[in-house]
Amino acid sequence: MTDPALSESLDAARARLAAALQAARRPEGEARLLAVSKTKPAAMIREAWGLGLREFGESYVQEALDKQAELDDLSDIVWHFIGPLQTNKSRSVAEHFSWVHSIDRERLARRLDAQRPATLPPLNVCLQVNISNEASKSGVTLDELPALAACVQSLPNLQLRGLMAIPAQYDDPDAQRRPFRQLREALDALREHLPEAPLDTLSMGMSNDMEAAVMEGATLVRLGTAIFGTRHYS
Repeated sequence: MTDPALSESLDAARARLAAALQAARRPEGEARLLAVSKTKPAAMIREAWGLGLREFGESYVQEALDKQAELDDLSDIVWHFIGPLQTNKSRSVAEHFSWVHSIDRERLARRLDAQRPATLPPLNVCLQVNISNEASKSGVTLDELPALAACVQSLPNLQLRGLMAIPAQYDDPDAQRRPFRQLREALDALREHLPEAPLDTLSMGMSNDMEAAVMEGATLVRLGTAIFGTRHYS
């Protein structure tokens, strides 16, 4: 039986996204929800799947693998790895995920390319940009971005889809929009340099700044608390 609170939270998140797209004068469906399910149990993900969600974001490799094994009957579920990735855990991600949002160095990209099974389609990747230049966060600088993008584009088992960022937090909507605008402009510049790449993804915006991200072109909005709340299931 589905938790009514989860159903209500998801309805509210969908309504927020629809309103944000309308405010930005963007077509319905041009951005979609990525449910950040890290630390949430498989049973809760199954409930969310039953409510129509298909894309889930995980940050911890072993936790994700355990959940994937428990949910392997859900054949249309799409797993995104969104956390920092150590190279010694790259094989598991290459073998068990459809997307990686946190590519921030050439060595990691080359390992994922080499470890992606030939039986699977290319791994969809976003390059993580440290858009606010915070020492505490991973990601390439804007100056480093073109070289990393060119490297990833050359790897046959990776499909370069776009960019991801986790900007510094601001309460002011205008301040929130500035780093998202920078990321969008960086993606526009990459499209000119790599016209053959399907650069269609901006993974940006979370529960507290989704509207600002959508206003600046987000196509994947990563929502955790706004969907799942802070409840912990046993």
